[in-house]
Amino acid sequence: MYIYRVGVVGAGTMGAQIAQVVSYAGLPVVLTDVTMDRAQRGMEIVRRIYHARVERGKMTPEQAEEKMLLVSTGSDFTALQDVDLVIEAVSENLALKRQVLHDLDAGCAPGAILASNTSALSISALSAATRRPGKVLGLHFFNPAYAMPLVEIIPGLATDPETVNDVVSFAESIRKLPIVVRECAGFLVNRLLMSYLNEAVLCVQEAAASCKDIEQDMIAFGMPVGPFALLDTVGLDISYDVARILFESYGPRMAPAALLAELVKAERFGVKNGHGFYEYEGPDTGMLERLIEKVRHETGHRNTPWKPTRLLFAMVNEAVLALQEGVASARDIDLAMVAGIGFPKEKEGPLHYADALGIDTVLAELELYARTLGERFWPAPMLRRMVAAGFTGSTAGRGFFTY
Repeated sequence: MYIYRVGVVGAGTMGAQIAQVVSYAGLPVVLTDVTMDRAQRGMEIVRRIYHARVERGKMTPEQAEEKMLLVSTGSDFTALQDVDLVIEAVSENLALKRQVLHDLDAGCAPGAILASNTSALSISALSAATRRPGKVLGLHFFNPAYAMPLVEIIPGLATDPETVNDVVSFAESIRKLPIVVRECAGFLVNRLLMSYLNEAVLCVQEAAASCKDIEQDMIAFGMPVGPFALLDTVGLDISYDVARILFESYGPRMAPAALLAELVKAERFGVKNGHGFYEYEGPDTGMLERLIEKVRHETGHRNTPWKPTRLLFAMVNEAVLALQEGVASARDIDLAMVAGIGFPKEKEGPLHYADALGIDTVLAELELYARTLGERFWPAPMLRRMVAAGFTGSTAGRGFFTY
């Protein structure tokens, strides 16, 4: 099925960005929210994105206005009766998203595909709220949607293969890079990314290094921003919610750092409210340092060792576990991490990075971390099998890839 017309439910930042991406590709899109005022605010976000392109000389004012004509608004689902695909982008709440999909199921054409922009919630659970589970899947855009090339496509247990193929073609038609991901908590990118980010918070919590030193080391490695700047940008509250979802599914290795929970409790959400790991409004009051000391006193962890591989090998190990589970291929895992979080292109992704270091080296260091830092570093079984088979990476000619 070719997708000619798209609906977006939820005219917040992400929903508006998705609407802009669709209109920029030349498809008409209906942006809806619970009130016309909210829908119009979303329309203004779309307009600002186009205005910025005009300011940078990327398009003319006339071209921008032509694209804007493709975007319409609505305050109820009657505006979505003739769309081929609806993307819900409401708040990350399972009950709310289930209700939205239930209502869309009742109001949209029988053949319409219903997609959720959730970053971590179960697609199977969402699809169960409808009478068309074969037409429901996850379509996860990354923020900012107009700049990030990657989209994750996540079939639920009941999703029809034809639905997946249709949405892959749609993603390509709007100039995105689609990666089909087997359903699991956090999907692919957020699952691997939270392993990395949570370990960064644990390093500060355990006095291994300061935020500044960790940021500098990870930027020196090639990451586009440091982990704490990224957490502040994403939102510590959102990150903590994702961390809890992962913990519920994967157990102790994904237990959220106590410091992350303490920051959320103190309503330090990051850029959105001016206070996170960094201060964005007003002078530094020393609250972060007091919260860190409080958590250190309560947990008793101090002065654990710092190396960038603490963060990187947490990500690598989770990537291997995802590969074992068939969440995605080795190629797609690396491609997703380069396109989705900016893992250094020259290192080609976490699995290529492990091959370059040597799988035996990675295994030995993970074993050391597991003994000294905890079982969250327990090596993925696949690593032991690879080392035993001599598949130790690029120097051996065979690792996660063939050389």
